[in-house]
Amino acid sequence: MKMKIIAAALLFSAAWGTTAMAVGATTNEVNLYSYRQPFLMDPLLDAFTKETGIKVNMVYLKKGMLERLKSEGANSPADLVLTADIGNLHNFVQAGLLQSFKSETLENNVPAQYRHPDGLWYALTTRARIIFAHKDRVKPGEVTTYEDLADPKMKGRICTRSGKHVYNVSLLAWMIAATGEEAAEEWARGVKANLARKPQGNDRAQVKAVYQGECDVALGNTYYMGKMATNEKKPEQKKWAAAVNIVFPNQNDRGTHVNISGGAITKSAKNKTNAVMLIEFLTGDAAQKIYAEDNFEYPIKADAALHPIVAGWGKFKADATFLSKIADHRTQATRIMDKVRFDN
Repeated sequence: MKMKIIAAALLFSAAWGTTAMAVGATTNEVNLYSYRQPFLMDPLLDAFTKETGIKVNMVYLKKGMLERLKSEGANSPADLVLTADIGNLHNFVQAGLLQSFKSETLENNVPAQYRHPDGLWYALTTRARIIFAHKDRVKPGEVTTYEDLADPKMKGRICTRSGKHVYNVSLLAWMIAATGEEAAEEWARGVKANLARKPQGNDRAQVKAVYQGECDVALGNTYYMGKMATNEKKPEQKKWAAAVNIVFPNQNDRGTHVNISGGAITKSAKNKTNAVMLIEFLTGDAAQKIYAEDNFEYPIKADAALHPIVAGWGKFKADATFLSKIADHRTQATRIMDKVRFDN
């Protein structure tokens, strides 16, 4: 079995144009596994290579990264991973696949609540989990908190994707951290009772459902609003976006739940120095500008500029809970989703 894993690693390395990384470090390359799509990563990685001369060999994985790294073990060619949502990063931590590292640059660029306390991962961008509310059917001030989604007044008015999706599991884990497990379970039951339809589709599909009148409000990540509002290939999505207002929940108390995209160095990394340089670059001014322009995300670096569309949504109060603490409640959150039969 061990020989099969080694052979697979060598074949995979050859596909990248080198076998050296399977047996030792190279001097001018870094090998990346990414859940983040090529359209976003390519300009970032090109800019990094232009600045440093370090070639980035990226493999885009739509799913299965955790299982792949586990199977490859110490022979994995990957030096670092990029992914979205604290849940995915937490899974890598729990599996023992990451190594800690410290960087003055990262500590300056990334606020403490958005990095692992032991340096196992660092956020690169943020996104808020907000409420999309129909401009006509939802009165101003009618829905202002996550708790409002569980109020009986919202019966038959809510759409959301699966409760098992990492975005909603992280939201519920945040509710547990903020209010306790019992209150979070009551909230999940209340939201389920108010659903207009069985959970389905992605975040954009929820806004489409609001536009079509299937529901009045939906949960979603902020950047989808920008993607829909500027979608020239599928202009019907502009109508979906135009039909809703963005509501940043809980502005009068703890603030809105914020999640991240992040980067981490694998335990098997052969090019650690280059991997650290790449993560540092991705939190710097040039990369943060590209993230903002191409994907409508909030930069992690405090003084980085926002995309004009994102800036137009207005400033909001983000919850300050450390994401590493929220991640600790993900197992409980998944159990609650099962218990309340959220997706049934």
